[in-house]
Amino acid sequence: MSLFDPTPYAPLPGTPPAPRGLFIDLWGTLLVEPSEGEKKSVSNLEFHEGALEALFMAHRANWLIYLIGNELDVAHGRLSDEEWNDLNTEICAQISDEGIHIRRQYICLDHPEGVGAHAFDSVFFLPNTGLLYHAMLNDSIELDKSWIVGDSTVELVSGWRAGCKIAGVRTGQGVQDGEFEVTPNFTADNLQDAILGLLGKQPVELQ
Repeated sequence: MSLFDPTPYAPLPGTPPAPRGLFIDLWGTLLVEPSEGEKKSVSNLEFHEGALEALFMAHRANWLIYLIGNELDVAHGRLSDEEWNDLNTEICAQISDEGIHIRRQYICLDHPEGVGAHAFDSVFFLPNTGLLYHAMLNDSIELDKSWIVGDSTVELVSGWRAGCKIAGVRTGQGVQDGEFEVTPNFTADNLQDAILGLLGKQPVELQ
């Protein structure tokens, strides 16, 4: 057996590197946001080009993948819980069909000014940092080696506050929403290019 052959022995306890998290914003980053006035549904579900292929590569590279985002349509009653459950089931099914494992999903359905049962200020509501610390405590990820990829400053500033690295994409809002002042570590044209940069498969210009 050469040094480059896989070993049949498990590493000693405490020796494997701590896992890294890859937190992917849902709408605008992974999925195409429907046109204004068009209701989100299974029928108009569309992933950005190359996004699933890139996520599969990240999964194979041992990143722990999380989906994040504020689902404001549910919080404000524009999308019912049942409609969201159907939509979310289809999103997860298409991701799973590509051989991608999502470690956890942190899609917040609540909002401080929401309606009904969703009128709630959740620690998982971005830009709060609750989801990141939840992942750290439950999955032992190292936040300073983890990345958030998103199209708006809302999710990016959450990562910055928790000590994560942050990457913007030019799809969706293109980090031009103006909610917060935050500078990504780098900005890519889309999720595919951002992940390829993180995997070292194409150059990125760090800021």
